[in-house]
Amino acid sequence: MNIRFFSKASILAGFIILSTPLLASDLEQRRSDLKVLQSQISKQTSDLKNTTKQREKLISLLKKDEKAIASAARKANETKNSLSKTDKKLAELDKRQKQLDTLKQTQQQTLANQLASAYLAGNHDYSKMLLNQQSPASIERLLAYYQYLNNARMASINELKQTIEELNDIQIEQIAQKTQLNKLILNQQQQAKQLNQEQSQRQKTLTQLQRTLNSSGAKLEQLQIEEASLKHAVDQAIMAMKSNPKMQGLSSSRKLKWPTKGRIKSGFGSRRSGQVKWKGVTLSAPEGQKIAAIAAGKVIYADWLRGFGMVLVVDHGKGYMSLYGHAQTLLKNPGDSVNKGESIALVGRSGGQTEPGLYFEVRHKGQAVDPARYCTR
Repeated sequence: MNIRFFSKASILAGFIILSTPLLASDLEQRRSDLKVLQSQISKQTSDLKNTTKQREKLISLLKKDEKAIASAARKANETKNSLSKTDKKLAELDKRQKQLDTLKQTQQQTLANQLASAYLAGNHDYSKMLLNQQSPASIERLLAYYQYLNNARMASINELKQTIEELNDIQIEQIAQKTQLNKLILNQQQQAKQLNQEQSQRQKTLTQLQRTLNSSGAKLEQLQIEEASLKHAVDQAIMAMKSNPKMQGLSSSRKLKWPTKGRIKSGFGSRRSGQVKWKGVTLSAPEGQKIAAIAAGKVIYADWLRGFGMVLVVDHGKGYMSLYGHAQTLLKNPGDSVNKGESIALVGRSGGQTEPGLYFEVRHKGQAVDPARYCTR
């Protein structure tokens, strides 16, 4: 039976790009579609034409699964960032509350001292001072002194009042932030459950897809299809590139950081299968780890691509572009400007991969070049 096979390179798993919530019916529909395909494949494994047709349907289903994962992962990442901001805000409020409590105690002590001074000085009626025939200069000095004490007292009272009001505002804000924190934690738990469900569904699809690739010839064919898909995507990206004098391109004389930390699994130019060679590098890295733009630029492509999963391409100007594949989710959209070192995606397994990692390319005028010429550890 000459049923063609897939490659490990085209088995990239992944995660997220949609921003709208996924309905339970969507997941159920994809589960139902997979069962139908499994039943059809089991009955038609002897028919090459039908197997190829089913394989294409499975790849389409894999795309839906991985995009669903990407959506769930992106939402989880947004919630994670919101949790971090809320925690930071609460820490700032707690710090300010402690400062105000100390200030309040100081102001209360100052006011108490002023009241004690006024009490010890006694009451001085203006008419009594005149009857006692005190000199006008002495009376004027005493009046000025008492006016000073009174003004200081009033200022201290106002300051204490303001401190108490700010403390009350902070306490109200703390309650609101804690409520928001609890809501975010609940959302995070729900998103984690949704992500696990999507990953489970994706694994079932991937397992069935691998069964349709039972020969080295089929694997090579898939690699060639994937390479053609990538070329088409790059051509589209080149058409989207526009001359911008503010973008400086890339320079091999100024080394850049790799987009994520990890071990190089496959190097530039190494053989994938047959005559198909790697046009970029694959970095092994933990799932969910941040992927950063190697230089400033503009996003010109962000979508799922056969064999490479969730892919993002950045235009750096002067004909240079960088490509990031196998992402769990993409954090940027076409048209977005990015800064050097800014997070643009998360490491994943999309594209049918069984292990997490990043596929990374650098191209100049459409031609792939060794990323090591521009990036260093």
